[in-house]
Amino acid sequence: MNKTSNSKAKLLLEDGSKFVGKPLGIKGIASGEICFNTGMTGYQEIYTDPSYYGQIIINTASHIGNYGTKIDEQESSHSQVKGIIINEYSEIFSRNSTKFSLSDFLLQNNTLGIYDIDTRKLVKHIRSKGVMNCIISTQNLDDAYLESELKKVPSMENLELASYVSTKKSYFYGNKSSKKKVAVLDLGCKKSILKNFESRNIFCKIFPAKTKSKDILNWKPDGFFISNGPGDPASMDYAVNTVGNVMSKNIPTFGICLGHQILARACGLATYKLHHGHRGINHPVKNILTGKSEVTSQNHGFSVKMEDIKKIKDIELTHVNLNDNTVEGIRLKNKNAFSVQYHPESSPGPHDSRYLFDDFVKMMN
Repeated sequence: MNKTSNSKAKLLLEDGSKFVGKPLGIKGIASGEICFNTGMTGYQEIYTDPSYYGQIIINTASHIGNYGTKIDEQESSHSQVKGIIINEYSEIFSRNSTKFSLSDFLLQNNTLGIYDIDTRKLVKHIRSKGVMNCIISTQNLDDAYLESELKKVPSMENLELASYVSTKKSYFYGNKSSKKKVAVLDLGCKKSILKNFESRNIFCKIFPAKTKSKDILNWKPDGFFISNGPGDPASMDYAVNTVGNVMSKNIPTFGICLGHQILARACGLATYKLHHGHRGINHPVKNILTGKSEVTSQNHGFSVKMEDIKKIKDIELTHVNLNDNTVEGIRLKNKNAFSVQYHPESSPGPHDSRYLFDDFVKMMN
């Protein structure tokens, strides 16, 4: 096995495609599903979003690192991605409110990266071939070795990951004197979501992913929220059962991203893996109920089957993706429950869809 100096790094894709760049962050090897995010800003929020657990992220923006990193811009306590791929790394960052570079962040969070990669070419390749697994190495660049290691990486399809990023113990968030309390099923919940609840005077109790419905109901919440998270919803019967049992009590229910998919499966809808997913902060969505369009923040590799919605009379399509006509939102006609595929907390991203949190509060009232 050939070993090289740390001046080079190699990216190998599952289909045999190879890219050589320069190392960033820690030294070593990282592997996972490769996907891309088209956001011009928000790289730290992306790297700390639990929904990206098990993935290697390509930032399509040309310069990454140019505004440094800040602890209060994280969506969780640490980096969740397996690795990052960028075009040009900016060693200089120009923001007075931070003292830490992106390199500092990667080293502190034990995360590996590669830069000086033609990300435009790489993204076009994935858009054509679809998402696949990949491996990055900043030490051992031997092709045969990397190919053998890459074969060990499991497919994201049928992979359960939410329990790995979920809280291990229940905890509270917000003001105890709040008028309403919401039970949060943590499948990989972003901090920005909890901040949106807190700003609306809601007290939350966050429950681990595999919590039984009786434990949630015993807290007697005014509302039930199903969070975002990583992995394939088809591998999460434990969450589907919990959500179905809680919804049977007609408690106002709201789901986001993976939470939307779990709610859908609890209602009898199927999910499937997208060709290359939706990840960025400028995805157009139409609200069918109002006729208005929203610019949305998205991060998902699975979707609810559109054709299944037409088969169940008590489910209504509320939002649709204007790029590919996929399902972006549903609501139940016979229960106080609704969900969206995208991220209305929008961190990063536009705030067009934060009204959904207000709709949830009205439903509880």
